[in-house]
Formats: sequence, C-alpha cells, structure tokens
Amino acid sequence: MKELRGKVAIITGSSSGVGAATAKLFASLGSHVVINYNANSTGAKAVAKECEAMGVETLCFGGNVALDADCIAMVKSAMDKWGRVDVLVNNAGTTKFVDHNDLDGLDAEDFQRIYGVNVIGCYQMSRAVREAMEANLEGGAIVNVASTAAITGIGSSIAYAASKGAMVTMTLSLARVLGPSIRMNAVCPGFIEGEWLRQGLGDEKYEALMDVNRKGAPLGRTATPETVAEAILHFVTGPQVVTGETLIVDGGRHLMTTPLARR
Repeated sequence: MKELRGKVAIITGSSSGVGAATAKLFASLGSHVVINYNANSTGAKAVAKECEAMGVETLCFGGNVALDADCIAMVKSAMDKWGRVDVLVNNAGTTKFVDHNDLDGLDAEDFQRIYGVNVIGCYQMSRAVREAMEANLEGGAIVNVASTAAITGIGSSIAYAASKGAMVTMTLSLARVLGPSIRMNAVCPGFIEGEWLRQGLGDEKYEALMDVNRKGAPLGRTATPETVAEAILHFVTGPQVVTGETLIVDGGRHLMTTPLARR
C-alpha cells in the first residue's frame, strides 16, 4: 500500500520507544493505530493522545503477545472498531541483560520467556491478522522488528540474540506462505538511543556503549526510535514487490563487526 490514510495499523509494544515512534509516524500519515502495551498503560494513553491530536482514531489494548488469546483478542478489537487491519508491526520484545561470558546467567525459563514474546508472539500475531489482511483488496504488510543481534550474535544476552535470529528466519518462512496477499519483512536496528537500553545498561554503560557504536559506525550515528520507525514505514509504503527482506538500521556499524570487515 502506498497510502496510509484511512488504513489500520496494529503496533505491538507501542507504549514507548520504537513502537510509540512508529504509531505517531503512522498517525501523522492518516493511519488509525492500535497501541498495544503489556504493563505501561500510562505510556500507551499518552501515545494515543498524541496520535488522536493528528486527527486519527486509536485503540489502546493491554495484552501480552506471548498469549495467543491476547493476540486473537487484539485483532478482534481492531476489526470490531474499524472492520479492517492493513498493517502489523511486530515490535513487542523483551530481554534479560546478561554478559555473554556468563553462561550461568541464563536458564531455560529465561529462554522460554524471551522466545515467548520475541518469537512466538510474532508468530501468533501474524497468524491472527492473516484472515483480516487477506480480505483486503490491497492485502496487508507485516514488519518484524528484529535486531542486528540476529546477524552479529552481539546483544543484551545470548538468549536475546538467538531469539532475534529466529525472528529473521521466521520472516523468510512466513513471507513464502503469506504471499501473494501479505508482504512480510524485517528491520534490524543496532544500538537504539532511548530509555529502554539506558534502564537495562545503566547510565555509565549506556553512554560508553553509545560512544563506541557511534565511533565504530561509518556514518558516525546510532539509531533512534524515529529512524527505526522510518525504516518500518519504508517496508509498508515503499516498493510493493518486496517481501522476505531484512533491513539493517545501525549507521553501518555491522560492517565493522561481521566477517566481511576482517577480509
């Protein structure tokens, strides 16, 4: 779809960060938005207020994407309100900050919780919107928010990196079966400036890591929620023949950390 005006977008994990920035960007282009949150209802309501000020309608939905019943109910709520779903952004994510050397810092429960949101939640939401999107004349677009951790194996924890790798692989699998009505692509941000990483890392480590990433990136920049939202928008309103692709959003930092940089 080239035009978002009058369309309906579900954006999971959109009470703050990348999800909130995406909701506001879509709203600025005339899209009605479902703002999903798990615990931060205050943040979701604030995002909804900003979106509504742009002249669109919103729906705040509290639910955990790791629970299939919540995914189904979220889509049903959107259909009941607007009768359509055009875009899904699988942005909800979680992690546990554990140094990769600390193999005892993660257990099976950590992996299951992280995979439950990052991988299973993505799958369940995609399955939940399939029927609604296939009913649209223009079809639908799904964008998964993965991470450069999927490509480099670097990230907040090994479990997180593995989950994002699984998300990218699932993007390929689902892109094959959801066509021709639905396109699925993924964005892979690197270091994202904002409170989520600051809270997880602590101020000192956050600032140091941001500095390292900026200096190590060919463009001398790190991603922000807004630049990631722009990349998500590209997959929705950009070339309509693209599916199963992954776009890295990190100022080129991955070029210095992959085997290609050592050739």
